[in-house]
Amino acid sequence: MSESKVLGIVFSNMHDEKMGDLTMVRTMGSVPFGGRYRLVDFALSNMVNAGIRDVGMITKSNYHSLMDHVGSGREWDLARKIGGLTILPPFARAGAGMYRGNLDALNGIYAFLASAKTQYVLMCDCDIVANIDYKAMLAAHEESGAGVTILCGRYDVAPHHGEDLVLSIQEDGFLRDAFQSAEAKGEQDVYMNTAIFDRELLLRLVVDGVSHGKYSVGEILQEQGRAHNVFCYKQEGWFYHMHNMVEYFLANMALLDEKVREELFLPERPILTKIRDQAPAKYGLSSSVKNSLVADGCIIEGTVENSVIFRGVKIGQGAVVRNSIIMQDTVVDDKAQLDYVILDKDVLIKDGRHLAGYLTYPVYVPKKSHI
Repeated sequence: MSESKVLGIVFSNMHDEKMGDLTMVRTMGSVPFGGRYRLVDFALSNMVNAGIRDVGMITKSNYHSLMDHVGSGREWDLARKIGGLTILPPFARAGAGMYRGNLDALNGIYAFLASAKTQYVLMCDCDIVANIDYKAMLAAHEESGAGVTILCGRYDVAPHHGEDLVLSIQEDGFLRDAFQSAEAKGEQDVYMNTAIFDRELLLRLVVDGVSHGKYSVGEILQEQGRAHNVFCYKQEGWFYHMHNMVEYFLANMALLDEKVREELFLPERPILTKIRDQAPAKYGLSSSVKNSLVADGCIIEGTVENSVIFRGVKIGQGAVVRNSIIMQDTVVDDKAQLDYVILDKDVLIKDGRHLAGYLTYPVYVPKKSHI
């Protein structure tokens, strides 16, 4: 498929409320992940790995850190004189204020979509961590003859997954029905907030949906899925669909498994991110590091086990960090002890402090806090 056929749309803010304090001052897309990445890196990298060179990113609020991270899109080869990365404004339309759902957001950028020269639109959110082969998904879309192709993953749904759209799929791969997951139990096929639309069909659906008081693509799939010939493309390989901070914690911890890293960070489809030139991590003579990811620029003089340590972190002598996520430029002073803790950026944990949470309730410490 020619890259000129596809326009990418990334929703950076669509699930901010899921992450609680993590998204108090940032978008979902700019949430740090895996020691050196942001969640938006996976959305952008999956698109450019498929040859998509025109990407619109829809913002809403708290997007300063997102703009600082993506910049002109140079790291993803999207800094172009014509096309490339376009940051789209947070207002749905004149006089209407902020958008209320992704369909409403698309209505706000209707002119941008209508002026595109592409045949298809591929859109996704930033709540999925996965290495998705969009080339294969685009090929399946064309082969199926469908007007819409949606990405689906199979996992156990939980009561707090109430916003998930559970799918009933026919043997030929086409959508039979879609419904909210509040009553669903056990392993289900779930819509992963990623879809390919024929562009002209999408424009018609946006106008018709908004005129009937619809705000999300999920509502369209529920009510008119069968009418629009929706094909379901199943994600192969490891993925994590995050619904809250606990699942964010678990997704990071999953990276400590070598098999997961092998499925997520593929050499033929690399996950790209903003470059920050720093010296390699340094380890003191008394340091001990086991089963952890430690990014560049760190100074480790204490004990680190089963943890994800971001760039520029300092762990003091006698400090013990276990089962934790320590974000960029945080300092853990001498003899402090942390267990099941998420420390945001630029946090200071002073000498001898003890913080402990639990696997199902990690303690979160906000950005620039001193304890």
